[in-house]
Amino acid sequence: MAIMLRVGLTGGIGSGKSTVARRLVERGAVLVDSDAIAREVVAAGTDGLAAVVEAFGDGVLTADGELDRPALASLVFGDADARARLNAVVHPRVRERSDALIAQAPDGAIVVQDIPLLVEGAMGPLFPLVIVVHAEAEERVRRLVGQRGMPEADARSRIAAQADDDARRAAADVWLDNGGAPGDLVAAVDALWDTRLVPFEAHLRRGEPAGPRPAAIVPPDPSWPAQAARLAARVSAAAGGRAVAHVGPTAVAGLPAEDVIDLLLGADPAADDVRDALVAAGFPPCPGGGHASADPGRPARVHVVESGTPGWRDALIVRDRLRADPSARDEYLAATGRGADGGVAATRSWLDGAAAGARAWAVSSGWSPSLDGVDRPGR
Repeated sequence: MAIMLRVGLTGGIGSGKSTVARRLVERGAVLVDSDAIAREVVAAGTDGLAAVVEAFGDGVLTADGELDRPALASLVFGDADARARLNAVVHPRVRERSDALIAQAPDGAIVVQDIPLLVEGAMGPLFPLVIVVHAEAEERVRRLVGQRGMPEADARSRIAAQADDDARRAAADVWLDNGGAPGDLVAAVDALWDTRLVPFEAHLRRGEPAGPRPAAIVPPDPSWPAQAARLAARVSAAAGGRAVAHVGPTAVAGLPAEDVIDLLLGADPAADDVRDALVAAGFPPCPGGGHASADPGRPARVHVVESGTPGWRDALIVRDRLRADPSARDEYLAATGRGADGGVAATRSWLDGAAAGARAWAVSSGWSPSLDGVDRPGR
């Protein structure tokens, strides 16, 4: 099987996603365009078009036997049941054709799947990296009216029917803002290609993490939980839906920490299917055990430990004690301030030795793990 980096690309209508896709192709990406495929699978003479006619009648055909897209849109826009019937025809065929095109990509390819409704379809966890192209709603309306000749009311309705900015931000590993000068977006794509996508693919092909973890303690980042949630969803999807927890100092609000997202996957670390799934999700094995991200833009580790074992419990208890016990946080913060290396070695040492105290705290607090792997004191 060819080794490749699969990237999801999305953005609202009028955001400039097509510009990004074109530039990525110019730089060497293999593009799988879901919109183009969706048209292909319902072209005249296809079984897809026959299925659409069966579902909606001959009124969705033009005089020359092509799909009358405006007529079909008038039937499904605003009608959830009709849209579901259409999706049941189109989506499986798009997936089948997309899979066939991806299978044809050469070893070492960077495959970009342009999916307008990636966020709406909750497909983000299926990709090792998701790029979202953004432009403000009013700017998108202006482009749709001025460049595509779309009536303003239609433009606003189309935008309102899609995911909002908050949902797209939650899905985005990379947020490309297309609100500046025309050349700014292309320059941002070039920088992304050179500094992130190409190295990411190279690390995956060599079966290695992106590099040494950042050796610095940094101020708390309020976006760490959202980043962890996105990575955890990706790891869980790859590992067959197994529970994944955010652990370590970045899982504790307000704590300075090394800028590394630590995740705990409850699974057999020796299982080949788990290992292969994590590699496919962008987390090759580390020489010393565990897995770490091949993405140079987001340092992250996955600790694979059987659920319910002492090691699994210790990781969760240490995290929860830091969340709940002020004295533990004071000890941790004291460690971050020691040493010429900015406290990195002292902080790692404190964390390595924190399990014993955390176990005593767990007994005194009545801590117990919840069934979903998200653990809280007193449960």
